[in-house]
Amino acid sequence: MKERQADTGPSDEALMQLYAQGDQEAFRTLYLRHRGRLHRFIRRIARDKSVADEVFQETWIAIIDGRSRYVATARFVTFLFSIAQKRLAHHRRQGRTQGSNTEASADLGESTALAQSSDEPDRSAENESLGRALLHAVEQLPIEQREAFLLKAEGDLTVTEIAEVTGVGSETAKSRLRYAFNRLRHELRTWR
Repeated sequence: MKERQADTGPSDEALMQLYAQGDQEAFRTLYLRHRGRLHRFIRRIARDKSVADEVFQETWIAIIDGRSRYVATARFVTFLFSIAQKRLAHHRRQGRTQGSNTEASADLGESTALAQSSDEPDRSAENESLGRALLHAVEQLPIEQREAFLLKAEGDLTVTEIAEVTGVGSETAKSRLRYAFNRLRHELRTWR
């Protein structure tokens, strides 16, 4: 299940402000809220576990190092995923994110949890199989579409936020997302 900000408690932006003032518990809360979905996003883009782990660490180090300069001009999650995307782009330019995604595909995440929680064995197997098919289909998307889709699916970002994170216009981000959804629908048409 995706980590979501609880209805009670400080917002991510307020927590980041508290962290900038030295509140270590605020950072811990932010980290616990976002580590899962951020790591899944990075793993599915990097396609290499060691690169993904490195980018994940670099992203949180950038948050730590930049805490005193943080200004809440956008949602914290947009800020967080923007840092991760920039680090991924850096690694891509170095040719370090083009490997096989077998490790990421083996990590079924939510689909495995869903399958294991089902009381019906046939349904569990079907859910796991669908999860594998979805991960494979996502893996086959062109990088720009995969980024847009995963920013929406894992980061719960809006089209405007996706555009901001990826450095493109809103119409381009919307188009990438639309193409990604269309391609995934096509790839998963047998599951209807």
